[in-house]
Amino acid sequence: MEVSSGLNPRPNSHALDRDKDHEEKEAADIENLELETVVHDYHFRSMSALEILRETVRILRYNSAGFMAIVAVLICPVSAVVLSNVLVNQSLSKWLSIRLLLIAKSSGLPLRPFVKHSCQKLSESVVSVTLSFPLFITLSLLSKAAVVYSVDCTYSRRKFDSSKLYVIVSKIWKRVVFTYLWVCLVVSGCVTLFLVLLIVVSSVFFLIMGFPSDLILYPAMVVGFLFSVVLANTIIICNIAIVISVLEDVSGPQALLRSSSLIKGQTQVGLLIFLGSTIGMAFVEGLFEHRVKTLSYGDGSSRIWEGPLLVVMYSFVVLIDSMMSAVFYFSCKSYRMESANEENEPVLEALTIPSVQ
Repeated sequence: MEVSSGLNPRPNSHALDRDKDHEEKEAADIENLELETVVHDYHFRSMSALEILRETVRILRYNSAGFMAIVAVLICPVSAVVLSNVLVNQSLSKWLSIRLLLIAKSSGLPLRPFVKHSCQKLSESVVSVTLSFPLFITLSLLSKAAVVYSVDCTYSRRKFDSSKLYVIVSKIWKRVVFTYLWVCLVVSGCVTLFLVLLIVVSSVFFLIMGFPSDLILYPAMVVGFLFSVVLANTIIICNIAIVISVLEDVSGPQALLRSSSLIKGQTQVGLLIFLGSTIGMAFVEGLFEHRVKTLSYGDGSSRIWEGPLLVVMYSFVVLIDSMMSAVFYFSCKSYRMESANEENEPVLEALTIPSVQ
């Protein structure tokens, strides 16, 4: 009793405070060490697609609060609209699908289920993108800019700040929108060129060479494969152009040219990133189509929780895709500086975001 009464509790509380402060300091040191490792590993070194994915996960862990806020406020509403097709006009989509089928038939393509399904999906996509364009040019584009800003904050060892984001976006918004309009123009031109080329090739084989309809499907599939490769490269260039319009003082055609020049030598990495993101989005879209839109089992009560869950999953895939595009930009820029032997200036110090704050 005397020993216990002689002990003063105040030193114990101070010791606990010191231990707590020490633990917090150690946690902060570990976090900073992890980030420094990310930054130093990044400098003057190109990355593979898997390394970019790992880098993305590390960035997401470091600045998780900011990215989760972007998902909740900006990405989820767009994902809900895209998955549910709530803005798609079914009558307009059906009319466009019939017109595409008539064009396919007149050019000699056999109206097999695959061709009918492709025409239907293409018409739904065109109508959905057209009617959802105001949502894409506002929330979706803002989310991309916010993700790029957050990635830059991570490399600059700064936490996500919504007030600074508002100031930065207000200054760069015009050039980002201008670049996005050019991106839409380029992608639309690629799709239009594909349809025209497909009609021309099919007509040549059907009307001039006299091939039967069943054989015309094979050259059409070759054209479709070549188009998918061209479209994938185009989308990669367009995604990096959006990142460039946020981080550099260029926009529109200049951003697209800068992007195409920047990814030279790294196209395979970009294709793998695009392929992974496309498979992820298509997988979630298929689940939503089967589990939510189509009542193929039970009484449909599971839609109440499966629908929001799939929307969150789709939003997370979109977030990872945007983050990987930003990290891919840094990797390509580092690769370019490494090739030019410009090792005296770190890549991240050349960014223009701090200059617009």
